[in-house]
Amino acid sequence: MPVCAPVDSPNVSDGAEDGHGNPVVWVCLPTYNECENLRLMVAGLLAVFDGSGIDGHVLVIDDDSPDGTGRIADEAAAGDARIAVLHRTKREGLGPAYCDGFRDVLSRGADLIVEMDCDFSHDPAALPSLIRAASNADLVLGSRYVTGGHIENWGIVRRAISRGGSAYARLVLRVQPHDLTGGFKCFRRQVLEAIPLDEVAAAGYVFQVEMTYRAILLGFTVCEVPITFRDRVDGTSKMSKGIILEAARYVPRLRRQLGRRR
Repeated sequence: MPVCAPVDSPNVSDGAEDGHGNPVVWVCLPTYNECENLRLMVAGLLAVFDGSGIDGHVLVIDDDSPDGTGRIADEAAAGDARIAVLHRTKREGLGPAYCDGFRDVLSRGADLIVEMDCDFSHDPAALPSLIRAASNADLVLGSRYVTGGHIENWGIVRRAISRGGSAYARLVLRVQPHDLTGGFKCFRRQVLEAIPLDEVAAAGYVFQVEMTYRAILLGFTVCEVPITFRDRVDGTSKMSKGIILEAARYVPRLRRQLGRRR
């Protein structure tokens, strides 16, 4: 799996643009009880947009957080037109939240759609590198497991689960990306338009594996950009034993159900 070649400009050559040669970028932020992080994350993203000349926007996808995250998101949206909020009435998992968000930003004219966590495990400063790489690829993965990628503040067990999960999915699905379970990625809109989102069934972190696998099966180009992943400081991790078991069972099913189309 190639690491994305460096590109000097964040522009892409196809798809709708903002009239100034720049792609319209929407960052999808799924949230559940992220009141400690949301204001700082949104401020960080807006600063990156301004500093890098990105025509960027943020969609907060809140699953009815009891800690008031949705209210904080509404306040941020009221203060800046580049921010929008999608309120979901129940917590169904990462996959359904992202799919709803993807539909929303596609309807808003997004050219590039970025998904990332709200807990600062994904650094907003790395966003321009993913956008630049999208000039040469349909799907760009922010990768912990290619040369230049790093993980900070994780113990041995968590590292083993993550790296082992990616290796397991790579082996079962017979695909090349090194970081299949990562959640920092950039899609061209054509990829999300081609994937039947109503058929995406994964709810937990295996959703990341399914989306990349579907893109590969459809013939889209995928590459990886090295990133530094940092464990969250504030809030509570959404990882659980149930999510890990879901992934272990779901990956072979993906191979059986979708791999036959290759």
